[in-house]
Amino acid sequence: MAKNETLKKQLDRARELYEYDETERRIHRFIVGVDEVGRGPMAGPVVAAAVILPPTPRINGIDDSKKLTPKKRERVFDLILDTCLGFGIGIRSSRFVDERGIVEATHSAMRMAVWSLIAQGFRPDLVLVDGYKIRGLPFPQKGLVRGDSISASVASASIIAKVVRDRVMDRFETLYPGYGFEKHKGYCTASHRSVVSSLGPCPIHRRSFAPVSGKVHDAL
Repeated sequence: MAKNETLKKQLDRARELYEYDETERRIHRFIVGVDEVGRGPMAGPVVAAAVILPPTPRINGIDDSKKLTPKKRERVFDLILDTCLGFGIGIRSSRFVDERGIVEATHSAMRMAVWSLIAQGFRPDLVLVDGYKIRGLPFPQKGLVRGDSISASVASASIIAKVVRDRVMDRFETLYPGYGFEKHKGYCTASHRSVVSSLGPCPIHRRSFAPVSGKVHDAL
């Protein structure tokens, strides 16, 4: 009974998200959903994703990536890649964040993701963005506050971006062992701050972020 109830909730949620996209698809053929992950961490890159979903089949389990467990995100991630018409990834490093600022890093990563889709032959008729419109992108856009909870396309982009960034951070743990990147993914947790106090920042820490900049100054 519980399993059936969970499945029904997932189907209902997917229907809600796809219904929004369908209203836009009445006017726009290619709808691109865009979202990013990694604005807040004190280490690691900003990762953005852009995705075009077909009207059908609908992917059961799609939702805001923050509402899904890592295991569910991985499962839905595979379904999205198997189902979507195309997707693009944009990544901006911690060094880029330090040199250009987190706002420009975010917009740049999202532009990169959309242009990656265009390189595959998809020209967006409408770009749906979680939050605010992407600066410097010459296509019709609509910014959606909490868009990953409104649109199936944006929710899918949030899942792709989250899974890709988590995998990048897992890789960084092998390059810079001892920082716990595979656990906190670079976010400003108490354990992360503690290890930076002990070991000092590593090359992927954002020197411009307050929890790190103080440690850099102390080491000088």
